[in-house]
Amino acid sequence: MARLAAIAVMLALVAIPVANAREYAADRNEVAAAKLPREARDLLALIKTGGPFPYERDGVTFGNRERLLPHQRRGFYHEYTVTTPGAANRGARRIICGGPQRAPEVCYYTDDHYASFRRIRE
Repeated sequence: MARLAAIAVMLALVAIPVANAREYAADRNEVAAAKLPREARDLLALIKTGGPFPYERDGVTFGNRERLLPHQRRGFYHEYTVTTPGAANRGARRIICGGPQRAPEVCYYTDDHYASFRRIRE
């Protein structure tokens, strides 16, 4: 009986780091909208109202060629440029939203030009 109790305790201790790892992974893959740079928060507001957008390419279909976002039908995702102060071009920051353009179902933020994405929590 004591041996079973000891095994149960050991299994419980092993489960704690696994649960914490899952929470950590979720935290790393998500970002609260309030924690985004001001330019990204302003862009989210523009997306919800349908613009006008400062860049000609804003709102174009995002192809998800990197396959880092969940698979969806073509045309589901649209990309928007997050202004980068001091950048001579569009910079590396983007918001990618999926679903209807004025009422997106999900949005993601990247600050490294599609090398990684974090889901935006509103």
